[in-house]
Amino acid sequence: MRPWPGTPYPLGATYDGAGTNFAVFSEAGSRVDLCLFDPDGTEHRVRMPEVDGFVWHCYLPGVLPGRHYGYRIEGPFDVPNGQRCNPAKLLLDPYAKAVAGTVDWDQSVFGYPFGSPDGRNDDDSAAHTVKGVVVNPFFDWANDRPPNIPYNESVIYEAHVRGLTMRHPDVPEELRGTYAGLSHPAVIEHLKRLGVTAIELMPVHQFLHDDGLSQRGLRNYWGYNTIAFFAPHADYASQTAQGAQVAEFKAMVRTLHEAGIEVILDVVYNHTAEGNHLGPTLSMRGIDNDAYYRLVEDDRRYYMDYTGTGNSMNVRNPHTLQLIMDSLRYWVTEMRVDGFRFDLAATLAREFYDVDRLSAFFDIVQQDPVISQVKLIAEPWDVGPGGYQVGNFPPLWTEWNGKYRDTVRDFWRGEPATLGEFASRITGSSDLYQEDGRKPFASINFVTAHDGFTLNDLVSYNEKHNQANGEDNRDGADDNRSWNCGAEGDTDDPEVNGLRARQRRNMIATMMLSQGVPMLLHGDELGRTQQGNNNAYCQDTELSWVDWSLAETNADLIEFTAGVVALRARHPVFRRRRFFAGRPIRRGDELRDIAWFTPAGQEMSHDDWEAGFGRCIVTFLNGEGIPDLDTRGERVTDDSFLLCFNAHYEDIDVTVPDGDYGAEWEVVLDTTTGDVSPPEPATYSGKGTMVLPSRSLIVLRRTGVE
Repeated sequence: MRPWPGTPYPLGATYDGAGTNFAVFSEAGSRVDLCLFDPDGTEHRVRMPEVDGFVWHCYLPGVLPGRHYGYRIEGPFDVPNGQRCNPAKLLLDPYAKAVAGTVDWDQSVFGYPFGSPDGRNDDDSAAHTVKGVVVNPFFDWANDRPPNIPYNESVIYEAHVRGLTMRHPDVPEELRGTYAGLSHPAVIEHLKRLGVTAIELMPVHQFLHDDGLSQRGLRNYWGYNTIAFFAPHADYASQTAQGAQVAEFKAMVRTLHEAGIEVILDVVYNHTAEGNHLGPTLSMRGIDNDAYYRLVEDDRRYYMDYTGTGNSMNVRNPHTLQLIMDSLRYWVTEMRVDGFRFDLAATLAREFYDVDRLSAFFDIVQQDPVISQVKLIAEPWDVGPGGYQVGNFPPLWTEWNGKYRDTVRDFWRGEPATLGEFASRITGSSDLYQEDGRKPFASINFVTAHDGFTLNDLVSYNEKHNQANGEDNRDGADDNRSWNCGAEGDTDDPEVNGLRARQRRNMIATMMLSQGVPMLLHGDELGRTQQGNNNAYCQDTELSWVDWSLAETNADLIEFTAGVVALRARHPVFRRRRFFAGRPIRRGDELRDIAWFTPAGQEMSHDDWEAGFGRCIVTFLNGEGIPDLDTRGERVTDDSFLLCFNAHYEDIDVTVPDGDYGAEWEVVLDTTTGDVSPPEPATYSGKGTMVLPSRSLIVLRRTGVE
């Protein structure tokens, strides 16, 4: 094939209807060959003679979608100085929009002979590694419109493409575990019933199954092992045609948008599947190792590892930053997703050594007219020094609030904790977000996520049970802040099971009625269990897949979850756009926007807050004190509520506040019974006494004032 010059931008393989432009960055390379593959594996090499700004490029007429390709790059192989070019290794395009094949972990995919990590291995890897696929970018989006749900109205559902649908009886078997299965009407009906506004998908970028896991008969189920930042994972496609995963992903997004549900992707830009110095040479390592990865300054054979996975992306390099930003922009403009959750986001802020909120990555995101307009959620920590950064991300960002998770877990299991900490968490964590201009919805509130116990296991196990992972139960966190309610694991004890059911409702209700954005882990509304496994990253089995038979067994929990989400949706006082001020709403008013009471009905004094830990508190939310305006510019008003929390093991008598706070109240939520908005609610008068059962949350709505 005789190449035309082509253009250096856009990078990757770009089909225009008549042919394909290829462009790849490599400052280290002295020669770049584009390798095209026939269906039978025959390889055709095309030298790329054009290079502009270290971007090698050419255009080939007649190269159509479905064609497999890769690169071979000649350049220095000098391991002590961090240079690992070797044309014997077929390299995956970092901009590949679809990927074909698998890595079979033959020795040829490694740049060194086994046992000699500084040596050079010249075995050809083409038959043993993945390849890029030229894709057709054209797709009929019909009348697709992004839902554009405001943060404060959002309810996020964290889910796994495969795990959510593999056991769903109403999803056709051939669609289970796929993008098409995720957008099946049966799944969407469930999400709509719950009141979910956004589904946050665990990694869907093309990822690899680690060799070590494969040898143990396991798989990288979670997918935090990315090899291609532009390509939807091929195994999640029901169609087998080359590149079909792209169109199927787009169809999933379109269908979810039609249902009013946003799509948020959990993205892993902090590291790649090439691992540490003993890892394979599959893509960026052979293209330009020094540009793409953070290397140890004193010995550039090795990689800086802030992620616990072997390497960290070099966000100090402009080409690496461009790769990340081009990828983000592609997923928004071409794949039409609505936001991102950044795995170990603190790593992206390490421009030099420390986490830096003024790093180039944050500056570029802030200025980008596309990325700055979608939902940006940080996992605000990594495993490096000073990596725990909850509350320290820039104003544009929201964060997984790890402090919320820990505080709510501790409160409901009855651990010593100050009431002030709990009060701060359920009112939006103003101590973390207010000073830098952020709002309550900067806090993504969660009690459980993919990493750790499910909600059912959180109230059923004191210890992790990860034996199925094959690591002698050494993996996974030991500090889970869980409580088994009196028995470890499954039990027939009705008292224990009743308490567990109440604890599940307590945590779901607390999360949904807290200020901020609630995030529910898939299957928690069904009572899903992983049998005490708190690190199911390698369990692509029924242990991790959602068991939909529980939808009948725990129908009451689904109903309760949907009810409390609907309660939140009806009442803006539970989803304010601004923090509570703690002062009167209008001049001369006695009532503040929020007030806190002891069980005796007295407003909390300074001494009450400083009296150490407590297990019972009553919160008054003033519906007339919402500092928000509706679309017509009119002030939003709502009902007023009392939230009565009792994490004690004994019942507590609570005196209902009277006077201006309210003359009459009715119960709208009771976690002891599971009732939400009952047709004939119990009622109480101001100054009356209500028995608040042990380990319960009761919500009262004001129905009368004096």
